[in-house]
Amino acid sequence: MRNSVTFSVMFLPRFEKESKGKSPLYVRITTNGKRTLFSLKRKFTTTLWDETKSRLKGSSIEAFQINKYLDQVYVDINEAYRELLKEKKLITPLSVKARYLGEDDINKTLLQLSAYHNLNMKSVLKHGALKNYFTTETYIKRFLQIERNAEDIYLEYLNYAFIIDFENFLRRNVAQLQSRPLTNNGVMKHLERLKKLLNLALRLEWIERDPFAKFSLKFIKTERYFLTQLEIEKILKFHSERNHLNRTRDIFIFSCYIGLSYIDVKNLKKANIGKGIDGNDWIYTSRQKTDQTVKFQS
Repeated sequence: MRNSVTFSVMFLPRFEKESKGKSPLYVRITTNGKRTLFSLKRKFTTTLWDETKSRLKGSSIEAFQINKYLDQVYVDINEAYRELLKEKKLITPLSVKARYLGEDDINKTLLQLSAYHNLNMKSVLKHGALKNYFTTETYIKRFLQIERNAEDIYLEYLNYAFIIDFENFLRRNVAQLQSRPLTNNGVMKHLERLKKLLNLALRLEWIERDPFAKFSLKFIKTERYFLTQLEIEKILKFHSERNHLNRTRDIFIFSCYIGLSYIDVKNLKKANIGKGIDGNDWIYTSRQKTDQTVKFQS
């Protein structure tokens, strides 16, 4: 046996908020005796309101435009209600309102997804990794503004073409927005982060299909070159009247000999030095990127 749901939509003016002869319009959604009331962000000439028809009376331009708008709102709210019924979702005044306003899960946007990710990963990702996600978000915003003339996009509209267009934007337009163009691997890193965001959306059931399903990330393997002993000696001989440059030189050379990254050396404290079982001083630390424990004889 199916439970029946009572549903109604009513437009209500708020005469108590009248200002300069204009009153704001509100809409009330009622389901099973429960109500929610919210503003339509429209005002009308108070004297034109027809209480019986819940519309503006007369044939003025204002009456025509407001009545046409209210007719469309009525249709859209009813459509939102029918969608929820069809999807067998919980029917409440707030759920119908959320569907009408595009605020329920089915209408999540790409930037909402990015904000959700960054907020929830704030305590998980390292500062540098999280910073990269914000950079990717910045490029997404620029892409939407320049290529799509939009501030955001619904997740359901993302597809293979969107990924390709964003890739081409990164290769073509980013050079105009910063001092130098992105490398291929730089482009792939931004796409990789976008892919991770959309994988999160899949797990959250905000989307039903993966826009990256037919897209392959293509990184170019790069050769890493090592400094020769002669090059290291040249750096060792470098001296500047600026003490901070000399300190940078020392940190760099130290990094070369023990194999730690700059940030790992920067994080070293006196407490990282301890006695080893051989009685000598050792450096005990962990790599920031991998959290791997390492030790070196000092």
